[in-house]
Amino acid sequence: MIDIKISPELKAQCQSLCLGCIQAKVKVEASPKELLAIIDQKNKEILKTMDIEQIAELDQLAASRETYKRLGKNPGRYRNSAEALMRRVLQGKGIYIINNVVEINNLISLKAACSVGSYDLANIKGGIQFTVGKEGEQYKGIGKELINVENLPILEDGLGKFGSPTSDSERAMITFGTKEVLMMMFSFGGPEGILDYLTEAKQLLTQYAAAKDIEIAIIE
Repeated sequence: MIDIKISPELKAQCQSLCLGCIQAKVKVEASPKELLAIIDQKNKEILKTMDIEQIAELDQLAASRETYKRLGKNPGRYRNSAEALMRRVLQGKGIYIINNVVEINNLISLKAACSVGSYDLANIKGGIQFTVGKEGEQYKGIGKELINVENLPILEDGLGKFGSPTSDSERAMITFGTKEVLMMMFSFGGPEGILDYLTEAKQLLTQYAAAKDIEIAIIE
């Protein structure tokens, strides 16, 4: 497993913060109909049991929103990706269909109500630290313009900032050329239940992305 740490600065703002991580070699391809059917079923479940007003009250998302406020970031403007994903489902738009790894990433995010990011390890240099964005820092988000990451919880490697629970950069995005991934759950609400979701993600990656050499870790 690649070296991953949480900075003391960020941990001080959220004592319950932890990261659930999976590293694996995978085969990235278009999602099979069986995986898309599982996602469709989850979308229908959310539509039947929730409404948009309830999203922010979910434990993981409430903890995330509180941490963003402590860091000086408006959680309504810089939404946790899990919150944005659930809102999209409840608006009847479903999730974006990209590839098998991204779809598994988003399915776990919906199930856990927790932001999940997946990164191409070929484009990561050195170890990773989950820290706080500094003044003036920004990067180009996936499918977005430049994102102001100042005061945002942010992932950093030897090349700079590349990912966050709000929106990841293009640098380490998953493509059809990706060979090895790091999937990361950003749990602001503590480690409870995270191992179960990591185990489910491992099973999905094995079944639908031919994952091998799989490592799992929870970083606190």
